[in-house]
Amino acid sequence: EVQLVESGGGLVQAGGSLRLSCAVSGFTFNDYAIGWFRSQAPGKEREGISSISSSDGSTYYADSVKGRFTISSDNAKNTVYLQMNSLKPEDTAIYYCAAGVGVGALKYPHHPYEYDYWGQGTQVTVSS
Repeated sequence: EVQLVESGGGLVQAGGSLRLSCAVSGFTFNDYAIGWFRSQAPGKEREGISSISSSDGSTYYADSVKGRFTISSDNAKNTVYLQMNSLKPEDTAIYYCAAGVGVGALKYPHHPYEYDYWGQGTQVTVSS
């Protein structure tokens, strides 16, 4: 059974930093993408903000986070990280990680419907 578990969310002041972790287990696919998405509330539209490809390590960043967020992976720990710096109040959201095993996730990393497995989400709140 594939499981993705996010951690690292919390409350931080504007300008601060957080590092989110996405621990992946039960995954046996060779080529896939791990993406980070965020949503203002459960059930609301999810914005794709970053992803990383398992095949070549290529990354994607949405314009809203480019230059502030960095995605990385530790294959030995089966964990993907999202380092978030210079946080703004508008970054407040529920952050989800997801795994996409089809070519669609690699081609369209910001589209949530290209992803097959999702974590439960972690809340990030940035105070002004």
